[in-house]
Amino acid sequence: MSRTVGSEARRAVEAVWRTESARIVGALARYTRDFPLAEDVAQEALAEALVSWSTSGVPDNPANWLTAVGRRRAIDAFRRRAAADERYAVLARDLDGAAPGADALFDPDAIDDDRLALIFMTCHPVLSKESRVALSLRVVGGLTTDEIAKALLVPVPTVQARITRAKKTIAAARLPFAVPEPHERPKRLRSVLNVIYLIFTEGSSASGGESWMRADLAQEALRLARILVQLAPEPEVYGLLALMELTAARFPARLDATGRPVLLDEQDRRRWDQSAIRRGRAALATAAAAGRGLGAYGLQASIAECHAVAVSVADTDWDRIVVLYEALGQLAPSPVVDLNRAAAVAMASGPAAGLRIVDEIAAAGTLDRSHLLSAVRAGLLDRLGRRDEARAAYLTAARMCDNAAERAVLEAKAAGE
Repeated sequence: MSRTVGSEARRAVEAVWRTESARIVGALARYTRDFPLAEDVAQEALAEALVSWSTSGVPDNPANWLTAVGRRRAIDAFRRRAAADERYAVLARDLDGAAPGADALFDPDAIDDDRLALIFMTCHPVLSKESRVALSLRVVGGLTTDEIAKALLVPVPTVQARITRAKKTIAAARLPFAVPEPHERPKRLRSVLNVIYLIFTEGSSASGGESWMRADLAQEALRLARILVQLAPEPEVYGLLALMELTAARFPARLDATGRPVLLDEQDRRRWDQSAIRRGRAALATAAAAGRGLGAYGLQASIAECHAVAVSVADTDWDRIVVLYEALGQLAPSPVVDLNRAAAVAMASGPAAGLRIVDEIAAAGTLDRSHLLSAVRAGLLDRLGRRDEARAAYLTAARMCDNAAERAVLEAKAAGE
């Protein structure tokens, strides 16, 4: 096996796993009714793919191939357990004579439902809140432990420990793999919303890799939110859907022809998706009509709406955005919310006012692991004419940033470009 061929196979395996892992694990969990086993056999299928694809090439339907191999490994596991029960009989009957990659083994419509069922299972109340989020982002979102750690602002070993504990708990509790009945959904809804939101956030602003965005991940999160609003038509679900629609509306203008990030003040707003804006505003209106007050997602959607209806950065209602961030900070305190509020204050009242808030956040040390603090601070220093300090802050942010596209923008700003 040549090193080049092996590298190509590894890249192919990584690519399909990044985009299809939840579908594959979800399908295997549905067939086996055993989530830990589904995870194990999916990993075994990946290992087999690294060898097989290096010699015979990548199959036409790699997700089909991995699912089929995973199901065969599940049968082997049942045999080893000497459990030739009804599950084994059903699986064996489906698979007899089928080759890896057979189209009949991979039903996209069914697996779409599997992914939502997977989220509900990984958000079961038997798991701690922290474990639910970490496991869901890993299994459903396909995020690496590094990406999850950055999203949650915690160390990587902490994320790894949470995922391990969650898997052991699921195995011990023998949790069912299914979308829960309507009366059971409210207990899990908050965690499900949080997971979908974090998956969307990673897709819209990737924490690592070469591209600034992972549009496929963001669109999958948006699809799940559209399904969820049918299952649980609650105001906060509509609020999340509104936030995601209004944010996704800006996607067409966020990258230039070369894939380079385009920041908000430089975007061609004529490229914003007006259909998505209309959908987002309609969802926000539905959330507000419930009369219970907007939750955290609804407040963020209201901020996104302020941007969506403005014809330019200068025309944006920054005073309203500041008020909305203040309300959000009361409802869902977070150093990231504080940082966004600082940026809004800088637009409404000048960079010096915003910088004072940023320096307070820096003194608290709550965003020491994030490059965003230095990036925002650099922009404010630049606007104040403190060029040397701004350059140093841009370079600090660039060193801390794991996303190549965003890092390039920060380095360009440091150079005065």
